Amino acid sequence: MDFSFLQKYWSFYLVGAKNTVLLAFLAVIAGVVLGTLLAIGRISRNPIIKLLSSAYVEFVRGTPVMVQLFVIYYGLQKVIQFPDWPGLGRLIGMSTPDFFAGACTLGLNSGAYVCEIIRAGIQAVDRGQMEAARALGLGRGTSLRLVVLPQAIRNILPALGNEFVAVIKESSIVSIIGIGELMYKADIVRGITFKPFEPLIVAALIYFMLTYPLSKLLSYVEKRLRSGAY
Repeated sequence: MDFSFLQKYWSFYLVGAKNTVLLAFLAVIAGVVLGTLLAIGRISRNPIIKLLSSAYVEFVRGTPVMVQLFVIYYGLQKVIQFPDWPGLGRLIGMSTPDFFAGACTLGLNSGAYVCEIIRAGIQAVDRGQMEAARALGLGRGTSLRLVVLPQAIRNILPALGNEFVAVIKESSIVSIIGIGELMYKADIVRGITFKPFEPLIVAALIYFMLTYPLSKLLSYVEKRLRSGAY
């Protein structure tokens, strides 16, 4: 085992880790927003909204994320022009339309799984909570937002935290379209140094350093919520 290459190529991993975190952050934000809307749609009384939300979730969960990535990268970019921000491009060292295509793919994929997490959490709240809120004169939407969702957060936080960690790890798949995240940079180092194993070990350790603190933080927040501190 020889890790002497890190003295020369440590900056590759630093840039890759930075891009991975930024990519995962955008994907998580998109996934939570989309997942919340889809979850509300899946429990909606409107049959059309419920059908469309369910169809989206089943389709995304039933197709490989790699296929979704290729469809968005090669197909959707011809229909929707992703923004080109030169400043961001210099910061991340790549084309921003390609970067946003990868973030969009991860966000759309994550949204389907977040939807099921949030839906299950909402349905786990006692129905009497909604009935009590309606009896006090609150509308259905207000009752859901102010009464049901805050209670559902306690139920869904562990699963939601696992989904956040999964997004960070799954971001490695965008390396196949040339997005310079951590796995892509590790492959470059492998090609330069002709070391097939050690660069991957370094990448694995960095992924672990990104996900483990997040897991512990979410565990801490979960304990505080369950203890009634918030």
